[in-house]
Amino acid sequence: MKSTLLKLLFFFFIASQIHAQELLPFVENYNKSDYQGDNQIWNAAQGNDKAMYFANNHYLLRYDGVIWEKYSLPNKTIIRSILIEGDRIYSGSYKEFGYWYRQNGKMKYVSITRNLRLFDEKDNEEIWKIFRYNGSLYFQSFNDVFIYDGKHIQKIKFPFLISYCFVVDKNLYVASVDKGLFSMNGSKISNPKGWNILKNTVVHAIEKYKEITYIFTQKKGIFIVEKSGLKPWNNPLNETLKANGINVAKFIKNNKLVVGTGNKGVYIYDFNTQTYKNIDRNNVLMNNSVLCIGFDKEEDLWLGLDNGIAHVEVNSPISFFYDNSGILGSVYSVATTNDGYLIASNHGIFEFNSGNFNMLANTQGQGWNITKIGSKYIIGHNDGTFCYENGALTKINHVSGGWNLSKSMINDTYFQSTYSGILVYNDASKLTQNILIKDLSKPIKYVAQNKKNEIWAADNYRGLYRVLFDDNYKTNKIENITQQSKIKNDFGVKIFEFRDEILFLINNIWYTFNSISNKLEENELFNTNFKNISDVVAIDKDHFIVLQENILYHIYANGNKFVWNMIQEKYYKGKLINENLRIFRSQNHYLLNLDDGFISLQLEYQNKQNKGVKVEAYNNGELLPNESKIKHNTELRINVISGIYGAGKPNLFYQINKARNYIPISNGAIILNNLSSGSHSIVIFKHDGANYDKVASFDFKVAQPWYFSFWMILLYLLVIGAVLFFYYKWNKLRYTQKLKLQAEELKHQREILEMELKAENELNIQEYEKHILELELQTKSSEVAGKSLSIAKQSEMIDNIQNILDSEKDFNKLKSEIKKAIKINEVNKHEWEIFETNLNQIHNEFIINLSKKFPNLTPKDIKLCVYLKMNLSSKEIAPMMNISFRGVELHRYRLRKKLNLSQEENLSKFLLSL
Repeated sequence: MKSTLLKLLFFFFIASQIHAQELLPFVENYNKSDYQGDNQIWNAAQGNDKAMYFANNHYLLRYDGVIWEKYSLPNKTIIRSILIEGDRIYSGSYKEFGYWYRQNGKMKYVSITRNLRLFDEKDNEEIWKIFRYNGSLYFQSFNDVFIYDGKHIQKIKFPFLISYCFVVDKNLYVASVDKGLFSMNGSKISNPKGWNILKNTVVHAIEKYKEITYIFTQKKGIFIVEKSGLKPWNNPLNETLKANGINVAKFIKNNKLVVGTGNKGVYIYDFNTQTYKNIDRNNVLMNNSVLCIGFDKEEDLWLGLDNGIAHVEVNSPISFFYDNSGILGSVYSVATTNDGYLIASNHGIFEFNSGNFNMLANTQGQGWNITKIGSKYIIGHNDGTFCYENGALTKINHVSGGWNLSKSMINDTYFQSTYSGILVYNDASKLTQNILIKDLSKPIKYVAQNKKNEIWAADNYRGLYRVLFDDNYKTNKIENITQQSKIKNDFGVKIFEFRDEILFLINNIWYTFNSISNKLEENELFNTNFKNISDVVAIDKDHFIVLQENILYHIYANGNKFVWNMIQEKYYKGKLINENLRIFRSQNHYLLNLDDGFISLQLEYQNKQNKGVKVEAYNNGELLPNESKIKHNTELRINVISGIYGAGKPNLFYQINKARNYIPISNGAIILNNLSSGSHSIVIFKHDGANYDKVASFDFKVAQPWYFSFWMILLYLLVIGAVLFFYYKWNKLRYTQKLKLQAEELKHQREILEMELKAENELNIQEYEKHILELELQTKSSEVAGKSLSIAKQSEMIDNIQNILDSEKDFNKLKSEIKKAIKINEVNKHEWEIFETNLNQIHNEFIINLSKKFPNLTPKDIKLCVYLKMNLSSKEIAPMMNISFRGVELHRYRLRKKLNLSQEENLSKFLLSL
């Protein structure tokens, strides 16, 4: 019970407290951070160059739709008023007025009052208004009017303080601050009869519309001029305007009046419907105090505010429903009713009547879809499905999540896609009766039917199903067509009914079903005409909406031809609810849901994009003509200016150097950096979604980098020449030195060769002599050996004689035998001398070394050493030294002592080692 009471109190609060504005024009707000100027905007006007100009205290602001520029007067005074005629922008300020003109992309100022003593030193005059009357320019301050005919200036001083002057037809009126309104003829002024009611009030505007003159006062409201005098405007809005203070007023086309107030924004009154709309800070306006109203060539409004600027697209075919309170939430579906709107949001279901919201009972939560069937509104909700009719709401089922409700293309049956499958409504008059398609318990997002006993169902996540059933909706077969068609990326399938055909949008590709192959096939017509489409929503059989690269396009199908109309991204940027675009058609317009409200668009809307764009290129702050040359490694900024600020602003792309890809132009500016040297071409295209049409171009050249400039190249050539010259000189010197070195080396080599040849000859001679010596040595060795043999024979002879002596007793025979033995073995004395000489020559080096080391050795000792070195035994040495064997042993003993050898050392080895 307590919970129910709380819910009722909540619904009562919602119904009584929420108040919202109905459809409003689109408003773009510009604050100080955008234009980098001051707070107040005193005047606004569009120039012949299609740029908007604003009097902004210390600055003259200029905005061409791409960039803001600001300029100050030479004396830095406050600019209160501007008037544009031709290429001149006249401005009025403190004790100063003149005009501006544009040259080389900059505004230049020319003072009209310079060196003229028009103002007294005690005067504190500011020019608050500039207008043309009878061929002359009038510069009006609070006390004076200065009339300028192009050459001379006439000053008229008023006897009272004035607010503004007004030209109506051929009459000039001067509004006094407290003495009423006066008619001015030349320098004479008079107070019209019957206008005394205007005394002690400030007149801020006088406008004539349809032969009726309206006078707008600050606090007394609006008066109508009649023959008998003035009459208050008989309209309920007049009292509202009195309470909020009128600052400025203008009549616009389509029979409308715009009134800017001091504390309640701007009111737009429609004489046709006798209704008004208020745009203020409660909905979309940035500031409630409107100081001036300007117009552009699209006849949209530019409001100068006490703090900022507002562009109001009053003549746009697009209107908006805003909810700045946040209570409504994100709108998922909207429908028109007899009294207002029915809205499904993530907060619940709301009805909107007479500027007030009312949340319908028991509908809090996620609302998905609203479909109108006759006089009934079927609402898909997170908690089930509701029916709204004649202000009453009933719940027709409890199946959660009624995403979409679609009508069959072959009969009056309706199919509802829900979280858990598909519901069938056979009879629209009995909506409480439904049939559930079995065997398809999936979250189904879209359903369509164009053949009997067959429906198409798109899963909320992935997959497309073909469901076949009998006349009682009993399921016969369910086919996953995307799997059968081998489509891998089948996430987020969209079903689109076009005339009598069903198309499927899968991963930006359009398909239709081929019943023969039982597979999906790419549709040539739509794939040719609609590329890169991420979403599609039908309006009726000939109109639909597509989303292409985050841009919405309204498509009109005329046979097999399609007319594209772009809906500018600024209207919905960041506000579209992905995968949940829904359209509700109402007579000649349709509604599209947004995060914070919805858009209303005219069904016959045609965006005839302006082709006449202007290109301004800047490099280092300087305006460049076409085919200019810029320095290397500098930034080039190209502003693409259409002069259109409203719905007709073209969607622009560009190509650089005839590249294939089209690059979108962000905020009207192309910024180019790091360009290569040489010629470049920028071509601007208008894109309507289907075609790219060339609208402008800009050609330019990028200079070579400084290190490739003419003088640098000349320097490089000089340096290279100098290097080559010095290299030549160095190489020549090196070559000369090389020749000299080669000559010296050749000489040296010749000397070396000669020395080598000489040495080789000497070596050969030495070898030859050595060889001769070796031969001689061998000969002497042979002789020594022969002598040794001879000595040995003598020894043998002696032994034989000794044996004969021992054996023979016959003396004569003994004597004969001894003589015989001696004769046989007689040693020639000459041969013995030759033997000793050869022996000494062979062992000469040994004998010299031995004598040096052991100088106390006798010749006999040396001879023994030679025999021992020859490895002769004592027995062999004895006869050669003519001593006994015992004498040889004794001599060896003595020799060991002289050589200082111990008993363990071998005498022969010692001698061989020397």
